[in-house]
Amino acid sequence: MPEHDDTAPAEPTPPLSIIALDDDEDFLQYIRGVLEAEGHDVRTMSAPEAFYQSVEDNLPDVVLLDIKMGRHSGEEVLGEIRKRWGRLCVIVVTGYPSLEGMRQTFKQDVFDYLAKPFSVAELRRCLSQAAQAFGLGKRPQDRLKNSLGRQIRLARTERGWTLRDLSEACGISVSQLSSIERGAHLPSVESLLTIALALEQKPSDWLEAAGF
Repeated sequence: MPEHDDTAPAEPTPPLSIIALDDDEDFLQYIRGVLEAEGHDVRTMSAPEAFYQSVEDNLPDVVLLDIKMGRHSGEEVLGEIRKRWGRLCVIVVTGYPSLEGMRQTFKQDVFDYLAKPFSVAELRRCLSQAAQAFGLGKRPQDRLKNSLGRQIRLARTERGWTLRDLSEACGISVSQLSSIERGAHLPSVESLLTIALALEQKPSDWLEAAGF
């Protein structure tokens, strides 16, 4: 879970598409103003039905989700998000200060938590970290490079392989594999198939995980 430090400078964050779901209209108005001033495209929703339709119409980079919305359940919305859009970046927003239980419950499902009232610096930092972690706001080919690199590295480490082990299994040099895993180089279709075969993975799964 990312740690927040308001005293450290935040990394520049590219313009993001963000949807905020909250039953507090004053908060929605505030968050729209703050985020639009930062250069982001912002949609605000107060009900899950409108939220689902908006995500379906135009998938955002980030969702700011209020977990306590009166008659609406943020937990149920999160579950629905994971069913429909498994890799969508979700940041939980809550007015309740005790977060440890929620961290344990949702740590596999959300990127981070923001406790109201939070500072603009905290919000900026959280979005910056999310953009870096998910490769958000980049060109499609850049997002693909980052995602494929992560997927290949994960599959390799799950097998307990070093880069040299993978190199010997697929015939691609260690330096080239390292470049691919860092997201600095997009593998050719032939290289991608060769790597996937060596790792006993489906390249189609990697592409789907990358949103392609």
